[in-house]
Amino acid sequence: MMRNISKRFFLSSGLSALATAACARAPDVSLRPEPRPAGGAGVSTSTAGAAAPKAASAEALIARAELGGRVGFAVADAKTGLLLESREARRGLPPASVTKAVTALYALGTLGAGHRFFTELVAMGPVSGGVLKGDLILKGGGDPTLDTDRMVKLAAELKAAGVREVQGRFYVDGTALPSLNEIDRDQPEHVGYNPAISGIALNFNRVHFEWKRAGGKWATTMDARSNSHRPSVRFAKMKIASRDMPVYTYAGKGEEDHWSVSAKALGKGGSRWLPVRHPEIYAGEVLRDLARAQGVTLPQPQKGTGRGGGRVLVRQQSVELSRMCRDFLFYSNNLMAEMVGLAATKARNGKVSTLKASAGEMSQWAGQQLGMKSSRFVDHSGLGDASEATAEDMALALVRARGVIEPLLKRFDMRDSKGNVMKNHPIGVHAKTGTLNFVSALAGYARAPDGTLMSFAIFAADESTRARIKRDDRESPRGARSWNRRAKGLQQGLIERWGALYGV
Repeated sequence: MMRNISKRFFLSSGLSALATAACARAPDVSLRPEPRPAGGAGVSTSTAGAAAPKAASAEALIARAELGGRVGFAVADAKTGLLLESREARRGLPPASVTKAVTALYALGTLGAGHRFFTELVAMGPVSGGVLKGDLILKGGGDPTLDTDRMVKLAAELKAAGVREVQGRFYVDGTALPSLNEIDRDQPEHVGYNPAISGIALNFNRVHFEWKRAGGKWATTMDARSNSHRPSVRFAKMKIASRDMPVYTYAGKGEEDHWSVSAKALGKGGSRWLPVRHPEIYAGEVLRDLARAQGVTLPQPQKGTGRGGGRVLVRQQSVELSRMCRDFLFYSNNLMAEMVGLAATKARNGKVSTLKASAGEMSQWAGQQLGMKSSRFVDHSGLGDASEATAEDMALALVRARGVIEPLLKRFDMRDSKGNVMKNHPIGVHAKTGTLNFVSALAGYARAPDGTLMSFAIFAADESTRARIKRDDRESPRGARSWNRRAKGLQQGLIERWGALYGV
């Protein structure tokens, strides 16, 4: 059954309307590509006397990859929306970080490309003789890009506002977004890409743990480092334990993060970023330390909102949302995507309670605005494997939203058999990757040698193997790396197939 999409797609933020091309719904089996005339450009309207280009079949490529599980894909003409080829394109599979492309469109469509987030210092009393006679509030406005260098500026601006001492209390307010202990509870406790969520997030809610061997003993530090500053923190504590496994353990005690690490896993030294579970205390401690260096004395930070009202002493703004979306797509930053998605839902509904509820709102929006009627998301980053998207939904959404999302996607490098980047590959690809253990996704645009632009989505998942992995082993389970390498090879093989069939 064929259906046409003829109405125009609008992003509610006031971005330019995107013309929606006629999109034919794919059948459940692959379409036979219409071969090009021998020796001529353009698509032939007749197959008489024409020889199809030589290209490995999709089934042969899938068999060669030996991924097990399921593989679904769809490729469409990016200008007309005509589906060229598909396989299991209506079956929901985990989209992994390809979800972030939908989140970017959701946020831009709701908040607008020029939207900025803020961080404020609010005085709850008068300032006289350098003394704030009342409380000071560090108020987060949902900015996921706040870092230690920006905190240095906040401390300097507080001093410039005439504050040398706070007579009252020092509150840190993260209520702009819901307080969530983690993004996905099925991830190992120690992975930095699964931190807590709050309306304030310093260094992507990660703390830097470093260990060195000194005098026959281990010396450890926990800090909020940047390229130029290394303020230490006290709320996050590390203990070296005499055990083999697990490598890390975590316990929350009051407003402190207590970690332990296996001594046998430390080697000769090293470092890593650990997730923060108390974002407000983390940010408050760092600002207090940096303010002290400016000659400003602050009390111990407390999580809270203080009283209403007050006077804004310092206000910092983030970069524009369009740049932020480009960054979290490029670096696949989970916390940025989650905070931006939650902020979009709050702007739409006036409130947001849980990550799942916010992702549900995004799913509804994607169904209405992008035509993704058969896709459902459980978060905004793709870290949770319970999300399901269909390749057909994704490929055609990219057709509809091309004017907004294509400029935000990074180049996807095509590689030779040795894994080296092929700089002069005839097919240019810009796409979003997605990777979980035994899940691999790729969606974006491929430009064939003759200029034909295709939108595509490729989803692969061996969900039964993934389900057998223990939680503590999910950072790097056995076999996942080689599986992912084969999945990427399949992705490139399919793209090269499409280039051979639909471009010259």
